[in-house]
Amino acid sequence: MGALIAGVLLWSIVHLVKSVAPGVRAGLQNKLGEGPHKGLVALLIITALALIIYGWRTAQYEFVYDPPTWGRHLNMLLMVFAIFLFGAAQGKSQIKQFIRHPMLTGMLIWAAGHLLANGDSRSVVLFGGLGLWALISIFTVSRNEGPWIKPTQTATVGREILGLVIALVLYAILFGMHRFYAGVALAGPNAPGS
Repeated sequence: MGALIAGVLLWSIVHLVKSVAPGVRAGLQNKLGEGPHKGLVALLIITALALIIYGWRTAQYEFVYDPPTWGRHLNMLLMVFAIFLFGAAQGKSQIKQFIRHPMLTGMLIWAAGHLLANGDSRSVVLFGGLGLWALISIFTVSRNEGPWIKPTQTATVGREILGLVIALVLYAILFGMHRFYAGVALAGPNAPGS
């Protein structure tokens, strides 16, 4: 469990430095140079992901709470919205007229959905930790950016529909591959609740 906790903490700290301690980030950039600073940040993020994956796979865990029986199914629905929001954050989207931080909101939905579906200690650490990071980031980034200025250009309805189709395709791929990257099958005889 230590590696999982370390990975979630490292991920959160590296990402929060920009919005919580911009002076520290600027100082590191000036000292190291922009290229080496970006390289260091990328290395730390890769290390965090490696720790999270290793920690998830090797953690000894116990059940903390019983998730609701409908939590697994609601989580599957919420993941479509989370993936759609991740995509909407990458370019023009009408979603940005309603949601200031689509990617962080998508991460928060991803975390909350998984907490509804899983009640074990490693899920609380991973999804609770990353959900808390996303929530803090929404507030700190908004504070640094000042008043919300909604984008003047938005995507066409066709572009939004394409984004939804892409989200559904990615959802299907992630659903099918879930047992390989998370170690938990979502369908079939080995799926939870089957």
